[in-house]
Amino acid sequence: MSLFLIVALPFFGALLPGVMNSAGRQAVGGVTFTVTLAAFVGLMTNLPAVLNGDLVQSGFNWFPQLGLNVTLMLDGLGFFFATLILGIGLLIIAYARFYLARDDNMGEFFTYLLLFQGAMVGIVLSDNVLLLLIFWELTSLSSFLLIGYWKHLEAGRQGARMALTVTGMGGLAMIGGMLIIGQIVGSYDLSVILQNRDLIQADPLYVPALILILLGAFTKSAQFPFHFWLPHAMAAPTPVSAYLHSATMVKAGIFLMARMWPVLSGTPEWFYIVTTAGLITMILGAVIALFKHDLKALLAFSTVSHLGLITMLLGTGTAFGAFAAMFHILNHATFKAALFMSAGIIDHETNTRDIRLLGGLRHLMPITFIIATIAALSMAGIPFLNGFLSKEMMLEEMEHTYLFGPEWLVPALATFGSLFSAAYCFRLIGHTFLGPKRDAESYPAKPHDPGAGLWLPPAILATLVVVIGVAPFLVENFVKIVTAAVLGSAAEVPDAHIKIWHGFVTPLYMSIAAVVGGLIVLSMFKPLSRLWEATPRPEAKTIFDDIIAAFVMYARALILPLHNGAFTRYGLIMATTVVAAGYHAWATGLIGPMTREVQPVGWAEVGGWIMLVAASLGLASLHHNRLLALILIGIVGLMVSVAFVYLSAPDLAMTQITVEVVTIILLLLALNFLPNHTPIESSIWRRTRDVVVAGAAGLATMALSYHYLLRDAIATPISEFHLANSYKGGGGTNVVNVILVDFRGFDTFGEIIVLGIAALLIYALTETLLNGPVRARLLNRVPDKQLSGTQHPMMMVVLTRVIMPVVLMVGFYIFLRGHNEPGGGFIAGLIVSIAVVMQYMASGFNWASDRIRFPYHGVIGTGVLVAGLTGIGSWFFAKPFLTSDFTYVRIPPFEKFELATAALFDLGVFLAVVGAVMLSLESFSRLARRAHVKDSDNPMDVDPSLLDEANSPKGGV
Repeated sequence: MSLFLIVALPFFGALLPGVMNSAGRQAVGGVTFTVTLAAFVGLMTNLPAVLNGDLVQSGFNWFPQLGLNVTLMLDGLGFFFATLILGIGLLIIAYARFYLARDDNMGEFFTYLLLFQGAMVGIVLSDNVLLLLIFWELTSLSSFLLIGYWKHLEAGRQGARMALTVTGMGGLAMIGGMLIIGQIVGSYDLSVILQNRDLIQADPLYVPALILILLGAFTKSAQFPFHFWLPHAMAAPTPVSAYLHSATMVKAGIFLMARMWPVLSGTPEWFYIVTTAGLITMILGAVIALFKHDLKALLAFSTVSHLGLITMLLGTGTAFGAFAAMFHILNHATFKAALFMSAGIIDHETNTRDIRLLGGLRHLMPITFIIATIAALSMAGIPFLNGFLSKEMMLEEMEHTYLFGPEWLVPALATFGSLFSAAYCFRLIGHTFLGPKRDAESYPAKPHDPGAGLWLPPAILATLVVVIGVAPFLVENFVKIVTAAVLGSAAEVPDAHIKIWHGFVTPLYMSIAAVVGGLIVLSMFKPLSRLWEATPRPEAKTIFDDIIAAFVMYARALILPLHNGAFTRYGLIMATTVVAAGYHAWATGLIGPMTREVQPVGWAEVGGWIMLVAASLGLASLHHNRLLALILIGIVGLMVSVAFVYLSAPDLAMTQITVEVVTIILLLLALNFLPNHTPIESSIWRRTRDVVVAGAAGLATMALSYHYLLRDAIATPISEFHLANSYKGGGGTNVVNVILVDFRGFDTFGEIIVLGIAALLIYALTETLLNGPVRARLLNRVPDKQLSGTQHPMMMVVLTRVIMPVVLMVGFYIFLRGHNEPGGGFIAGLIVSIAVVMQYMASGFNWASDRIRFPYHGVIGTGVLVAGLTGIGSWFFAKPFLTSDFTYVRIPPFEKFELATAALFDLGVFLAVVGAVMLSLESFSRLARRAHVKDSDNPMDVDPSLLDEANSPKGGV
């Protein structure tokens, strides 16, 4: 099966659980299991190639300019982790089907799970570090949803936020490190990067890149000092905890270190940083786990400890250390997933995870007891179980590792960590299952073994624990294939064998000391627990909360004075900053001599400029009178249109004029619901300050424009490219229109979407007003002036209906000529909108709306859809989105004429503009409408005579 399909299946499958949620729990669980099984089977089809040592690759260049290639590769390491992700994922899905309560939204849960699963598979199969980073951040986001799945629990919400914060920050650091590595090598493809060990390690940026990448790996795999987030993720449902801790989330950091091992390991920096962090994490996690009373908390810190063990092995930089690390990853996945599912069974059946309330469960839950005991003994390192084998290999490696001290220090610390690991495993078994037999009524709930749906998945894993433990030769060759992928060469794989008995060697004595010491520590648990509780120690969660609180406090102190919701302050800050930066550039830069002469200016131009300035100054000084301000805005727009005509920009002039007409009408409707005057809210000092800042910004802009227009451009202006390629590249002689629908078509596509959203927002706001208490005010308002006695003047009614076909013909003409002459879909849309607006003005809202045969929402959607489909059509010809084409055809008896795909895109623009304008008009009209509308249930208290007068059918919209 294609690697792309293996990665894509979980993402596509994530669409199904939510859709099938109403079909029942069995259907949702079944479809999720089927999707994962299909991906797993597809992965297995590549097993022969992996066993032969082949590298399976597939992909394509997506954005080669940035080095972003969508390439995937499957080697032994990727296959190993993908098998764990999908294989254990199947067991987790089966387990979760029976674990989740009926009140839990199973469709939502499995949607999140499949998204997370797909992101994890994407990480381990990525052959491009930029693609890997995308999947990396997707795991943080999807794990956030999984950990916080029980939204009603504060602990779940806080654990999700903590996990996202820590792993997200580590991911940002990792992005920097990967970019550095890519720049050093000259490629972001992992298959290329892994072949350039010497080049990377010789570069002066190797150490910064190493630290940044390790920050990403350490935060993800909960290494000290970032270990604290993982136990707080225990607020998630147990299936999530089992999945994240055994095969996925925390293993992503381990995978990254293993994947980058060929190029980053073997240096003192790698050895000291990775080995030290792993050793500290292993010991710290084991000690804390012993004193945890919550079963899942104990298992969480045990996960932290074992992740430290694996990290420590990778940190040694030796081939045997990598070999032992890969074997322990396999073993840890089997016994830890079984243990978490067993803890979930205990919680599910007894209604508690507190070890202090348990004990004696072996009599009431014998199946769960057997499964959990096998897994716990394996984690403790007891012979004939798989955990014993990899623990022996770890102790063997530590015997030859020297770090910060005498030769015996690291072996002694490794034994100490193993001792506490054995102690918490023995405590889990002894304090939960052993002890005197008790009545079922003495527990929070009556415990009993559940149905096979809950105990069968962990039983399968417990069986693997035993099989690997007694017959390690079954997996030895596979582990060596995985190790070869880590080392980068099969020739470097150590000539070692996984065996139960290696003779009376030092690691055996260390292992015996750890087991015996663990039993001794457990026998002294009560006094040690009291000592632990009495010992002052820093609490990582408290430190994290304090750091976050400090950041929030300083952020508020910085942001709130600036971001206070006042637009004047935002404008002041922006204008002041831009003027100051511009002045600095002006004062320190070099201004070349003038290369152009000032063109002569006639009295007409001066008169127009004076009118524009006068209208602008009047608008600034008289803006409190809203109607007068609107009139002045119209004058400013008209003068700008005249300027466009004078400067030979007919397209812009036509657009400006039509926009002005539509805008003025809509604003007049809006003013109908506002007071006549805007109250003065700013003090004289603030207004003076604003005048000074605005004047400085205006003068600076004028000076910049003046000097720029009198000098030739240093670089070739892009307009020359548009002029040269408009006809031969876009098939049109109207450069402006070709830019809008071809060269910059993607911008136009985004603009019509924004325009449609704005119209829909206006509609939503008016709908809210009509359904709320404001509706009573609108219905009961009394005009402050007497309205005209003639509702709809006959002359205007007749005139608008006569010119309607003419205006539509003009709009159609403007639309068709737009590619070669001034016009186009945007202008044509505004012209047609004006024609329809005139019908509303002349004949009223009711008359016009009764004759509308299609909803304006649909017109907007159709326009965006037509434009989008036009752009997508280019994909069928292997062209980028919105690439246009044109040709000339002749249909007798007509002359030869042009057909361009850009015309379809322009049609989408036309429809979106008409729909947006008319929906906005309709929204305002609905607010003003009174006839045939019932009053609110809570009308305002007004004089009944005034109310009758206000509701009389006078003066339509």
